[in-house]
Amino acid sequence: MKVLVSPMNLEEALESLKGGADIIDVKNPAEGSLGANFPWVIRSVKDLVEEHGKLLSATVGDLDFKPGTASLAALGAAVAGADYIKVGLYGVKSSEQVYKMMEKVVKAVKDYNPSAYVVAAAYADHSRVGSVSPLAIAEPASNAGCDGIMVDTAIKDGKNLFEFMSREDLEKFIDSARDSGLFCALAGTLSWEHIDILKDLRPDIIGVRTMVCESGRNSKIKSELVSKLMQAVR
Repeated sequence: MKVLVSPMNLEEALESLKGGADIIDVKNPAEGSLGANFPWVIRSVKDLVEEHGKLLSATVGDLDFKPGTASLAALGAAVAGADYIKVGLYGVKSSEQVYKMMEKVVKAVKDYNPSAYVVAAAYADHSRVGSVSPLAIAEPASNAGCDGIMVDTAIKDGKNLFEFMSREDLEKFIDSARDSGLFCALAGTLSWEHIDILKDLRPDIIGVRTMVCESGRNSKIKSELVSKLMQAVR
């Protein structure tokens, strides 16, 4: 189980690397759950991440069903140097729309960098925003050529992944990914009390930010908390 940590700037990326994070995921919390950061920020973090022999991830936003916008945003992240490109399915309502949008995203990214990983991200609290269920995205994402799927929470109000999806739901999500030949990631205001169940569920990746910040999602990532998490997971 790899640990993905989501810094919003170069300083936080360095803290994440010092703590031993497996994957550095550049995002912009001010623009939402999967808020997109600026290309120059992604590029600066890419240079740092490469020096440490790690992979870079970047979010491209909580997106509406606009395949053209999504594919252009994803291409921008790939050009900036992201190895993983995460697309938030915020305004995507159905499995059919997942396929239609992610097919265009995959083409845009893979035409530029065939080795990049494209990840379709749904939301555990999908009923609060009217988006597609995480349990309905694996097959269309796979058919579209994605490499992985992820579940996060759309609304960052302190409620976590496990308040919206039961253990059984999460097992189904993980199984759906593996049955479709995809890797899977779990995120959504995860906390220290979730470590044991996450280790039991064994997703390929867990994504965190709040958990390794000094005092909440909008504060700074601290390397000692990242290190503590790595030790707990290992």
